[in-house]
Amino acid sequence: MNWGYKLMVAFIVFAVMIVYLVVRCFNTTYELVDKDYYKSELKYQQVIDGSDRANTLSSSPVFTQNGKTITLQMPDEMKDQQVTGTIYFYCAYDSNKDKKFHLEIDKNGTQVFGNTIAPGKYIVKFDWSKSGKTYYTEKNITIL
Repeated sequence: MNWGYKLMVAFIVFAVMIVYLVVRCFNTTYELVDKDYYKSELKYQQVIDGSDRANTLSSSPVFTQNGKTITLQMPDEMKDQQVTGTIYFYCAYDSNKDKKFHLEIDKNGTQVFGNTIAPGKYIVKFDWSKSGKTYYTEKNITIL
């Protein structure tokens, strides 16, 4: 094979590679962290203050997994208290797996989540309030 055919094959391979990369780029999905990103960014000081308050507690909230059941255990200061809040299971790579729950703890400070959460890696964004004080914490968990 002479050099003219080799050059033509090289250009064809290069063109096929470029077409493949362009098609691959157009089929990639890019998901935003939050639909109201700028609005939530302006409220970020509340997250910082809530994190500081949560760090002063005797312990942090603990998420445990037993089979298909996930259990939240609140710190001892939150037991037998009127506590309200939200728990947001954020999956960075698939927004269809994101779940948001209202905090409904029992008198022992626990809340049980059934098998409504799909397996995957999550960042649990947990904010709650008690007696007018807000708390915030984030946990990285993997649900099997």
